Amino acid sequence: MDNHITKQGVLFRGLSKKAVWMHFDQEHASSDGGAVLLKACDERLGLSAAMAACLRDVRQQAKVDHSYLELFQQRLFGIACGYADGNDAARIADDPIFKLLAGRDPLVGAALASQPTLSRFENAVSQGELLRLSEALAETVIARHRRRKRKARRITIDLDPTHDPTHGEQQLSLFNGFYDTWCYLPLAGFLSFDKEPDQYLFGYLLRPGNAAAKAGCLGLLKRLLPRLHQAFPRATIRIRLDAGFAGPELYQFFDAERLEYVVCMSKNNTLAGFAEPLMAPIRAAVAAGEDPVPGFGECAYQARSWNRERRVIIKADVTLHPNRQPKDNPRFIVTNLKTTPKFIYEQVYCARGDIENRIKELKHALEIDRTSCTSFKANQLRVLMTAAAYVLLQELRLKARHTGCARAQVNTLRLRLFKLGAWIESSVRRIVLHLPVSTPYASDWRRIARAVGAVPT
Repeated sequence: MDNHITKQGVLFRGLSKKAVWMHFDQEHASSDGGAVLLKACDERLGLSAAMAACLRDVRQQAKVDHSYLELFQQRLFGIACGYADGNDAARIADDPIFKLLAGRDPLVGAALASQPTLSRFENAVSQGELLRLSEALAETVIARHRRRKRKARRITIDLDPTHDPTHGEQQLSLFNGFYDTWCYLPLAGFLSFDKEPDQYLFGYLLRPGNAAAKAGCLGLLKRLLPRLHQAFPRATIRIRLDAGFAGPELYQFFDAERLEYVVCMSKNNTLAGFAEPLMAPIRAAVAAGEDPVPGFGECAYQARSWNRERRVIIKADVTLHPNRQPKDNPRFIVTNLKTTPKFIYEQVYCARGDIENRIKELKHALEIDRTSCTSFKANQLRVLMTAAAYVLLQELRLKARHTGCARAQVNTLRLRLFKLGAWIESSVRRIVLHLPVSTPYASDWRRIARAVGAVPT
């Protein structure tokens, strides 16, 4: 430290037998020392390089200080470490760890980009580049799991809409009556393999606030399915959807692509009639003071807009709420699976509910709903960068499967593995990061580091 420079500090009295002084004067140090794990995951996946290559840089290169790859990585790693806002650039621009993650020398390298530079970067994206970015994200995820699951027997696709409330003048921010707010209505897509419970994000499509639940679904599937068939030619592909996706064009597409499908659909008078024989004994049991036990059945049903009859699974149930009258609650699932109705509903369809936990991670841990740009395209770029950060964190969690972080949420991974105080040394031949001896999860960190390519010393 330069002794000729006085830096502000604070003094605590009474916390210890000795006075406690606090000074922010430790140069060449970072509070995100463990984030090098993210860089290692990214290098193995090639994710940031593949996505940044989709962007066409039309700037005068002689005047460029920050390449598109560096800008993309600065935002990608910043989001993963909890710096979701573009304004956070001022906080991490001189951080040696983030300079290292972006490919610069951590000590003598130039500062990272400022917020105005990042804003220009986000607003320069075109519609075609966004499409290529989405494809690069999905291709990277598929290639990763192709290496991991060469003989996958079944791949399950889960699509789910969510809402992204808006609070400004964003383009295509429209009022949604169901959510009673001005918002975007993104569509999130996940893949799972065989009987594994994990659902891996492969896409996140930002849509106007008044979009129908199935808007963009067919286009997304038409780009995804050829890539899945090429990577896993022997795998059966199954798709699970909620009631907002019901429609004849989707069913015909599923049939043409020979997909297994399990799709919830809304009740109508005809379906209610099919469910009545199952509902009657449940109502009688409730009237007798017994707890309702759901019943399961099936019927062959063809709506007017359908091209043929399809199998519909029926779950008959009565909902009880304190101080309310019992309420009929039949549920209906359109499917081409051949197993029992109870198995299809409880073991196949209900398993898609874990998507909500993944979406909560995206919103609460990575703030994927930080879509505050005026431009719709800039906001789509933001959510794609956040989705890419989540893919890296899912890869890290996959590598942590034999540690105490195997089922950790994103916030927990960040706290345990990234938020480590580090002092950095740099020489001609090497860079050394000194981490605290008392790091609580040091053994897990080392084990994960070896799993992503580090060599024990």
